[in-house]
Parts: sequence; C-alpha cells; structure tokens
Amino acid sequence: MRLSFSLVLLFTTSFLSAQKPITPEDIFKSESFKSKGVPGFNFRNDGVHYTLLEKPAIVQYDLRNGEKSGVVFDAASVKTDAPGWDGSFDDYTFSADEKKILLATGKEQMYRWSTKAQYFVYDLAGKKMTRLFEGAKQRYPAFSPDASKIAFVVDNDLYVKDLANNKTTRVTSDGKINAVINGASDWVYEEEFQLLRAFEWSPDGKRLAYLRFDESLVPEMTMDMYKGGDYPEEVTFKYPKVGEKNAVVTAHLYELASEKTTEINIPNRQAEKDDYLPRIDWTPGNQVCLSWMNRHQNQQRLILADPATGNCSVLLEESSKYYIDLQDVTFLSDGSGFIMQSEKSGFNHLYKYDMKGKEVAALTKGKWEVNSFYGVDEKNGMVYFQADAESPLRREVYAVKLDGKKRKKISGAEGWHGAQFSKTFDYFINSYSTANTPPQYSVRTRTGDLVRMLESNNALQTKQLDHKVSPVDFFSFKTSENVDLNGWMIKPTAPQYKDQKLPVLMFVYGGPGNQQVTDQWKGANYWWFEMLAQQGYVVACVDNRGTGGRGEEFKKMTYKQLGHYETIDQIEAAKYLGGQPFIDKDRIGIFGWSYGGYMSTNAILKGKDVFKAAIAVAPVTNWKWYDSVYTERYMQTHDENPTGYEDNSPVNFADQLEGQYLLVHGLADDNVHFQNTAEMASQLIVNNKQFDTMVYPNQAHGISDVNAKVHLYNLMTKFLNEKLKGNKEGEVAKP
Repeated sequence: MRLSFSLVLLFTTSFLSAQKPITPEDIFKSESFKSKGVPGFNFRNDGVHYTLLEKPAIVQYDLRNGEKSGVVFDAASVKTDAPGWDGSFDDYTFSADEKKILLATGKEQMYRWSTKAQYFVYDLAGKKMTRLFEGAKQRYPAFSPDASKIAFVVDNDLYVKDLANNKTTRVTSDGKINAVINGASDWVYEEEFQLLRAFEWSPDGKRLAYLRFDESLVPEMTMDMYKGGDYPEEVTFKYPKVGEKNAVVTAHLYELASEKTTEINIPNRQAEKDDYLPRIDWTPGNQVCLSWMNRHQNQQRLILADPATGNCSVLLEESSKYYIDLQDVTFLSDGSGFIMQSEKSGFNHLYKYDMKGKEVAALTKGKWEVNSFYGVDEKNGMVYFQADAESPLRREVYAVKLDGKKRKKISGAEGWHGAQFSKTFDYFINSYSTANTPPQYSVRTRTGDLVRMLESNNALQTKQLDHKVSPVDFFSFKTSENVDLNGWMIKPTAPQYKDQKLPVLMFVYGGPGNQQVTDQWKGANYWWFEMLAQQGYVVACVDNRGTGGRGEEFKKMTYKQLGHYETIDQIEAAKYLGGQPFIDKDRIGIFGWSYGGYMSTNAILKGKDVFKAAIAVAPVTNWKWYDSVYTERYMQTHDENPTGYEDNSPVNFADQLEGQYLLVHGLADDNVHFQNTAEMASQLIVNNKQFDTMVYPNQAHGISDVNAKVHLYNLMTKFLNEKLKGNKEGEVAKP
C-alpha cells in the first residue's frame, strides 16, 4: 500500500505531541470531521460552464477557472403575479434548450429518493413566471424535448401542461393512494430498481410512454409515528414481501394530438403479469423500448414497441443460471445501435449492439469489471467508464473508442476515482480518495490532464495528524476452503498498547455485490473506528464471498442461500485475526447495519465459539419479511427454496446465543421493518437469552437524526467497552 508524503509524515510523527480524543459528538453533531465536498455541477450545454443555486439566484461559473460568468436567474428581481410564488425555491432544472427553468418550492421527502413540491416555470426570454399546477404538490415534472410542454404527476395521476396556452390535460383519472399509480413508481420499484419517474417523452414530443401500477392487491404495511400527540400517527403504504402479490404493472402510450391512450402489448407475458417493467426508454426513431424481467430476475429483455399500435418485438434477450442485475440501455443518437452492460463473460463489461440486437463490439474485456458507465461522446467516438482493472480494491476512470480499441486510463494516482463529465465530454470532475486520504476533487480534461484543483481537504489531513490516527492497512488470507479474502485493519499505535493482546471489532456488510474492503475514504465511520483504536481496539473488515469486484462466480455463489457462505467466511476471518500475536482471540466482536446487521447476528449465533459480542442495527432476521424484488432475486420465494430461507435466517437460531448481543432498530424503518427486531427479540425471550436492545422512535433505516446518531454511537461504544474490555458500567475507555 502506498501513502501520500503528508500521511507518511503524519504516521511517523504521530506521538510527538499530546493526542486529541475523538468523540461521537465531534463526528456526528459538530461535524468536526466531515470532509468538504464540491457543489453539484449543473453543467450547461456548452460544456464549459455550470450553474449553482446561491439563493435567491442561479449563478453561472466557468468550469475552467471557477470565475463567475453571470447570473442566470435572480428571484429577487422577478416581478410576477403567479399565485403562490414567494421568491424562494429549493431546486431547479433547465429545459433542453436552456430557455426555460423549472423551479421547485416547498420540497417534501416521501420515501428514500422520492420528493414532491410546488413547481413554477420561468421563461428566460419572456421573463414570465407560470405556476405549474394550482393544487396538490407535484412529482417528477419533465419538459418535453422542445420545452413547449411539461408532464408531471399529482396524486397518482399523470398530467400534461401546454405552456403556450396554459392548458392542463389530465392524462389519467384512476389514480388512487395505495391502489393505482400512473407515471410514478411504487415503493419497491423505487427502492430496488431506483425507478422514480415512470414516464418518458418521445424524442419528437408527440407522445408519452408511462407505467401504471395497480397495487390494490399488494399487502399493506403500517408504521406508528410518535409526534407528541395523544395518539400515534399511522403511516400506511403498500409493501410486497416475499411471495406476496406485487403491483400489476402495465405500459401505456399517450398521444397528445388525439388524447388517445394505447396499452403496449408485451409479448409472451403471463396473464397475471407477475413480472417487472423497471425501465422505459425511447429510441432515436421514436420507438418505445421497455426493459422486462421475469419475477425470478434471471431473464431480461429489451422490447421495442410501435407507438402507433402498441405491438412489440424483442430487441435483445439475456438469461442467467443465477440472476441478472438490471442493466440500463443507452441508444446512440444516429440510430445505429445501443450500448449495454452484461456479465455474460463472467465479468461485467460494456458491449455495443446494432438495432437488430446483434453484438457489434465488446467495448471492454478481461478479468475485471466495469463499475460505472459515464456515457458516450458520439462526436469523438469515445466511451467513458469506471473500472477496477488494476485491483478490485481500487477504481480508475477510462476512455475507449466505440469499436473497443485504444482503452486509456485518464485518472491518476492509485486509489478510488470517480467522474462527472460535462455535457460535451470536454471536461470532467474527478473525485479521488484512498482509505487514508480524504476526498479530493479536481477539474480535468477529457484526456485526464489537470485543469485546477477544487478541494483537497487539507484541513482534514491536519486533523488526522492532530488526532494521531492509525493507518488503514490492507491484508489478505486464504481460508480453510482455499478461498482468498481481502481485508483492511486499523491497529492502535499508542505506546501503552504495545505488546498487549487487544480486543477486535470486525465491521461487516457482506451483501450481494457490495464491497467494504476498498481503498476509499470511509466517511464518518472512519473516525469512529479511529476513536476505537484510540481506546485500544483493533478494527478490521473482510469482504466475504458474495461481494463485488471479483467477477460473477464469486458474487453469485451465494445464490439461493444468502448468509451461508458469508457467515462461514466471517467466522474464518475472526479465526485468522485471532491468530495474530497482537489480538486476543477471546475478545472478538462484530458490528453491522442492515445486511451487515443480518451478518453480525448470524455470526454471533453460528460462530458462538469465536465471537464474544455482536451489534446488529436494523437487521433482517428472516428473509420472509423483506421485500419481494430484492429477496427473490437472490433467494427465489420461500415456497421454492424453504431450506435456503430456514437455514440462514437468524430468528431460527436464537437458542444458540451465548455471547453479548446488542439489537437496534428505528421504529419508522420502512425498508427493513421493525418486525425483524421484534420477532428476533421474541425468540430470544422464548429461549431465555439475555440481550441488550435500543429502539429509535420516528427513525427510518438510516437513523439519520443527529441526536439519535450521537446516542447510537455512544451506546455502541459503551456496549463494546463493557462487553469486550470489561469496563464497569458507564466507564469510558481512555485513549
């Protein structure tokens, strides 16, 4: 592993002055250790300018030198009688021609990604402000290609507003909360397919393609919110668990001129429509392209629909003996074909196809993976992407020609690189970090040459020096099953811990395709781990089988038995760590959140001879209680795979608890429901197993409230100090 010169200096001089302690209050409340980022770059069409929201204005800057080049919109100077406009706005979007701006006010969060707001349209040339809709808040407003119209969703129905005559047309009228959704996705599509807006304009602006979700038969989930009233406030939403009814999703075409709606006739579809339509696209030739997946998600088809009739043909089909991670399609504007990712070689790569679905070129190949596809510069015939071609622990940014030739790395030093390209692909924002180096941001040319630095986070590196952080070191080992696993470790470097046998906290996520052992900055958790190292803990993390960056077979070998191989590998990792001369094998703990909480729970139950303590935050404890899309992708249904479910769900092994267990959950978790913790607690009680628990009212899956976060990390620190270090109750370990 290589370190920057400043960090070499940091680690070699770390004990020449008094050490400053780290606290959860510093990390989460005062945000003393929060790395500086860069603002979201809303790139202009010219490729060299971007805009920022500097309330109450939208200000334009030159990407090359950072100089302010004008004010695009100033709310303070707008004179309008548009009802509801008060001069404030939260977000903005330009039309494709950049002549109009869509302004969001009163933005309100719905689920993890979805929002709703009141929207206003401002015509830059005419200096005219128009309210989009006088009524309930709107979702996902989108300009037509020529910016003459806007489509949007209100109360589960789809609308179109003609900006020329101010006429609003209601496209659908059967939308109903917890029953039918038009033009927006349901909870599970949003969470698992990252689909929010479920409609798209045709390139010629004459039609809208949209999805209709009939979720009337989907079972409901209800959560209680505690807001100081006499009774809790109930929040009810549709949530399909394993094997339950999913929403019936149909695709439709709306022609604006005739106001006629046609259902798309998807070929070879079962009568009950028990499948998925997770994407809508349009070809440059104004054909609709739907992505279709079967319920097992081991088949994906691209289906082309004639916009006039709704009749379809299959453009491309792919299947897997395991499952397919949904892949997006990018059509080339000249109509010659499209680009799509696939794991058909055993590794995730980019391929170019013609419009008959025939492969034209493998744009990337090798025993490494494409991690992100950034786009196509058709003018110069180049494709840009992120990959782990040098190591599964790192990421690089690359360019390759559209025929797959002359691949070139355009990122710099070893570590973790990401990119955001301007619209012309002339420049990109390069993000870079390592496990020991806070994020750095720079502007670079299309060939990777440095234009200017945006943020280096030097102040945070100084804080690393002030707090005498320990280096994150990487290691690998071979398990008893001859599997090579990668890990990282933070070891205390303070003199008082020299020659001692130290307790260990293992951090785990371990879910399908995820990676935690990466040469990348770890954010707030990094500082908590360093805080624990100050107090004499070794902190370690190992990526088990099933995680990403090492090809399809390594990732998908956990198919139909989630938790089995992962738990074996975490137990093997604990044994490996316990064999190190500086580690006390009798004081090993493990901590995880979400899938990681599931893993830490499995570890303390099935590795009771290895783990002394475990912390599980928001864990799945029985796969039957998680959502259909995610769980069935990896496990199929319980009826199809009962052994896979029963043998790997922690709730069935509560009688095996021997170590110390802390179980934590937010009561308003709409993702992994509190039911998982309640049922786990019930089984522990039935088996007379003592455990610690904490619930956080009104907190969702991430327990994001600052006070709750500080409380949680103080709680976990106290638990570890008592259970692994033997400190008296309430006593805090000193660095």
